[in-house]
Amino acid sequence: MNKITFVASTSGRIDKVLVAYFATTATIFSRTKIQELITQNQVQVNDQFVHQNYLVQVNDTITVTLPSPSTTNLTPMAMPLTVLYEDDVLLVIDKPNNLVVHPALGHLNDTLVNALIARSEDWSTVSGELRPGIVHRIDRQTTGTLIIAKNDFIHHQLQEQIQTKQLQRRYLALVHGNIVETQAKIDAPIGRDPQDRKKMVVTAKNSKKAVTNILVIERFNDYTYIECELETGRTHQIRAHLKYINHPVVGDPLYGTVADKKESFGQYLHAYQLTFMHPITNLPITVSAALPLEFENKLAALRTKG
Repeated sequence: MNKITFVASTSGRIDKVLVAYFATTATIFSRTKIQELITQNQVQVNDQFVHQNYLVQVNDTITVTLPSPSTTNLTPMAMPLTVLYEDDVLLVIDKPNNLVVHPALGHLNDTLVNALIARSEDWSTVSGELRPGIVHRIDRQTTGTLIIAKNDFIHHQLQEQIQTKQLQRRYLALVHGNIVETQAKIDAPIGRDPQDRKKMVVTAKNSKKAVTNILVIERFNDYTYIECELETGRTHQIRAHLKYINHPVVGDPLYGTVADKKESFGQYLHAYQLTFMHPITNLPITVSAALPLEFENKLAALRTKG
């Protein structure tokens, strides 16, 4: 079961409030489905089960329990994957733009996992039924390197390297404004935004330590091209940290400017390099992914402008 809790920002009938809320997320339910959940005692307001006519007040805490989909609901979907490295125990791909990594309720198809289960191979099971092989994830509009485990032993070994900072992840990003420092460390805890559950923010409340290292590569009139290295791996870490220092990623529809929502390519954030110790050979491996053509063209256009 998957529980979603949020604070109501509007008042009205519980079913209408929930329909409006889910319309802003990746999990979109009809009013009929919402009413079924209420009837099945899967909806609580302020820790109390409610009926369909219940009138929600602003700042009420609403909890919805959703059934967890299983792999039996997933459809194998063959799609071309750019393989950067592969052997008997692991795989590294170059994830394209606009590809969701794993299924979620309301989005069960057209994900990387659908492509993985279409391949005649076994994958690790550590991350659960909906995330076979997935050791870590990157956002839908983030491109670049992603490592996938073919068995549970390899999965655990790679996870341990992430936790002990042996697995290094470097990103390239184009951000708004000019970052004055050549190098910087953002050490600021990240937690869920209480006003918008889709966002993460720097906060001391219900947060986890997050550290991002920044190196300036190139400066333009109103933009900066940077490298980011993660010391921790929080949800939306780079995007939230760059927003926190007032240099959001160009094209970021969630943390960027109003104009960024109209950017056809999406966000200019690329996971360009992974370095790790191979769990079997114990030899270092570095895998890099070239910038997408759209990213290269964006930089070329900025260089032309000076």
